[in-house]
Amino acid sequence: MNLYKKTSGWRILLVIAAIILVAVTVIYTNRIASRLKATEKKSVELWAQALKRMASGELSNDLTFELQVLQNHDIPAIITDYRGQIIESANLDSLRIARDTAYLKAQLQVMKGIHNPIIIDLTSRKLPQDRQYVYYKNTRWLTFLNYFPLIQALLIGMFVSIGYIVISQARRSEQNQVWVGMAKETAHQLGTPISSLVAWIEHLKMTTEGDDDSQQILKELRKDLGRLELIADRFSKIGSKPKLETTNIFLQLDKNFTYMKRRASKHIQFNLKTDSTPIDVNINPPLFDWVVENLLKNALDAMGNAGDINGEVIVDESFVHIDISDTGKGIPTSKMKTVFQPGFTTKKRGWGLGLSLTKRIIENYHSGRIFVKKSVINEGTTFRISLPRNNQ
Repeated sequence: MNLYKKTSGWRILLVIAAIILVAVTVIYTNRIASRLKATEKKSVELWAQALKRMASGELSNDLTFELQVLQNHDIPAIITDYRGQIIESANLDSLRIARDTAYLKAQLQVMKGIHNPIIIDLTSRKLPQDRQYVYYKNTRWLTFLNYFPLIQALLIGMFVSIGYIVISQARRSEQNQVWVGMAKETAHQLGTPISSLVAWIEHLKMTTEGDDDSQQILKELRKDLGRLELIADRFSKIGSKPKLETTNIFLQLDKNFTYMKRRASKHIQFNLKTDSTPIDVNINPPLFDWVVENLLKNALDAMGNAGDINGEVIVDESFVHIDISDTGKGIPTSKMKTVFQPGFTTKKRGWGLGLSLTKRIIENYHSGRIFVKKSVINEGTTFRISLPRNNQ
């Protein structure tokens, strides 16, 4: 069960809305571009007709119309003869034309790849040598309009991404505040009955002095009470920057393995590879113990009443890696990242906060990483904790 599965609905809606907006924009812009393209073609054809009339002498005394056609449009164009020699150009960079003799030829090749030429027959004979060709390309506005949907899609995508990140960060911050508040309130609520139980145990010790059986029971009760005090202390540290201590990782792991072994089935084998050479890391022992206990408890739940739990420490130049493996039912590949989300659990009972808190403790408080290194269905799972190595 994942308590946060439904909250992903708004993200899907946000993406769908962005896709619809981009699609509508593309369709609308393409229609405008098509109309503008047709208009530009008509302008070039009209310009070609004017040139034809001027070249053939079929002009009246009033040249106003022809001059307006030639002067008012801004479509880049080149006129060639039937051999492909450039005769005239319009609306191109005059300074580059003067400096670079290859500029016009390069522009001509570009224009040939964009539009078919408009043919001007200078005479009624329509012979090849009496023809001229008008090549042209789109104006800057039409070019911009063609690329505008892509630019807008990128901008919309950028804003959607920023909105997604901001909302996710706000949601994550709100979740963190909830977890911190719950943890501290739990520690506070445990404090009063723990103090009361300490007093009652001390009172019973005095009133049952000489009764060995009662004294033994009270001794075990005091151990359990110490465990409750440790749990309350762990909860109180959530949300506060814990103090890290240089600790031999082998001794710390051995303590946790020994504790869980005494409380597990005799058919569960605990194996921890240790070394006589100490490996020091900077950790907060109570919080680190919480992480290891969570992993060991999950391993026990995954195996039932029989199986193996193995621990191994691997050291490289920068990190100390701690692998904790079991021979349980395994985790599907699709769930390897989900297991660390708050609310995820495969158990009938539980809030699904254990692995979420372990991830927070390792990453936020110890500057390390925790992840599923390997998992095979019905064969087992290996979790890896990577902590920065203490090189001091």
